[in-house]
Amino acid sequence: MHFTENELEKKMTRSKSSKHWLKEHEEDSWVKRARVEGYRSRASYKLLEIQKSDKLIKPGMTVVDLGAAPGGWSQVASKLVGNKGKVIASDILLMEAIPEVCFIQGDFTEDACLQAILQEIRGNTAAEGGAVDLVISDMAPNLSGMAAIDQPRSMQLVELALDFARITLKPGGSLLTKVFQGEGYETLHRQIKKEFLQVLSRKPEASRSRSRELYILAKGYKP
Repeated sequence: MHFTENELEKKMTRSKSSKHWLKEHEEDSWVKRARVEGYRSRASYKLLEIQKSDKLIKPGMTVVDLGAAPGGWSQVASKLVGNKGKVIASDILLMEAIPEVCFIQGDFTEDACLQAILQEIRGNTAAEGGAVDLVISDMAPNLSGMAAIDQPRSMQLVELALDFARITLKPGGSLLTKVFQGEGYETLHRQIKKEFLQVLSRKPEASRSRSRELYILAKGYKP
């Protein structure tokens, strides 16, 4: 295989960027802490911080974790809902099993996967209406480094999480979703405010300071 000079330069740039990211990742204090404390990712601490400030997850709740792999949020949620609660996790990627977490592999926007999630939510019954207390989503697109591409992709993931919440949340339920500040953010924020009683923004300490990521916490769903 032969590359043009421009193609080769791009590949070398990506390679350097990947090596830099891996080095930074390995040296990250949150990553090191997660390994010591048995969490699957630094993302666990983002949810733990939001839980500390907002008391979002309570014993006995039914929680759906979208884009769950590798399972950092599901680990936290499972401990918090306890034996009487339920955590249903879904991702297109395979996720190693977590005790007391039901994992459904697939794309939740496709009917087969969605129906499997709904069946699990409803306990294999034909009950209609929302039955979920909380939908959580830490989904992010594969970043290209180009804002004009990455921002619309990230907004689309939030909209998909919102669509899922609309059909599964109980009245008064909550949605916690990652979002990136940029084009479309204000419009999305206004839309969510129409459907929930309270909408808050959170920037956990475990988020990288240079990252544009925020978490929208919407409480009190109004179906």
